[in-house]
Amino acid sequence: MTVFIPRVANQPSDEENAFKFTRRQFPIRVCFSMTINKSQGQSVKYVGLDLRSPPFTHGQFYVAVSRVTSVSNIKAIWNEADREAKTQNVVYSEVIVNQNVPVL
Repeated sequence: MTVFIPRVANQPSDEENAFKFTRRQFPIRVCFSMTINKSQGQSVKYVGLDLRSPPFTHGQFYVAVSRVTSVSNIKAIWNEADREAKTQNVVYSEVIVNQNVPVL
């Protein structure tokens, strides 16, 4: 769908400026998103999780929820057909090294 968003003219009412200027901008707020992998080592104020498909690997869910500064700032969406808010913890057993086999 094509939507027309008009730009709004803003003119500061400061008396400190020696000249008047007008800034035209879109009346929308810019949002920022990042993948779970890119969020490692970051602290963010709000976290939104899309759990309609499970996280890709073991530990990604933990990384996603541990980046937020307050537990009340976590929002998640999931399939309404599920009776509980849960996700699969994906672990690939073939990448776990057998302790009895020496690693070269």
